[in-house]
Amino acid sequence: MNNIAQILMFAGGLIFCAGLIYFILSKFGITKLPGDFVWSKGNVTFAFPLATSIILSIVATIIINLFLRR
Repeated sequence: MNNIAQILMFAGGLIFCAGLIYFILSKFGITKLPGDFVWSKGNVTFAFPLATSIILSIVATIIINLFLRR
């Protein structure tokens, strides 16, 4: 049971860090890239951050490869 608590705390920390990074990047306008699509119609808004997702995926892949390289 102790292992599950550690995993949940780690996951919560990761979500907190991701939110903090997103908050900081939004202050500089980096979160609205040209490849991010937003559709609005009436009271409904749909956002699909394609470019931001691709860039975050590339950065995460580089960081993971640096730490997990054998």
